[in-house]
Amino acid sequence: MPLKVVDATITSFDSVFDKFKLEAPKNKANLILFLGDKDPSTNLSWCPDCVRAEPIIYKKLEALPDDVALLRVYAGDRPTFKNPNHPLRVDSTFKLKGVPTLFSWENDAIKGRLEDYEAHLEHKIDALVSGK
Repeated sequence: MPLKVVDATITSFDSVFDKFKLEAPKNKANLILFLGDKDPSTNLSWCPDCVRAEPIIYKKLEALPDDVALLRVYAGDRPTFKNPNHPLRVDSTFKLKGVPTLFSWENDAIKGRLEDYEAHLEHKIDALVSGK
């Protein structure tokens, strides 16, 4: 079964997230991955933890046999994201501290999360997706 990936930015997040929530019941797993923006000159994130975690996360999710939805949210360039008043840092639902952060979303709520220092660990990704 395919991995369905949808992208959002800070400005499009609310509308894309609303649609993601409507589609969520159709999927076996729903995940939200917050990342630093990509540098156009390198096509890599400014965030070294994102560069390390992204391929591992995609590999794990693409190997799953069930329908999985992934909402990738690009949280801005480094100065934008580091602002303590960044909308995703002060958001009452996500309370984002760093990137990458991977959330499991179920029944209109966060079921689990992996912070920036652990989002690249395969066994933690497996546990997050399986709900264990």
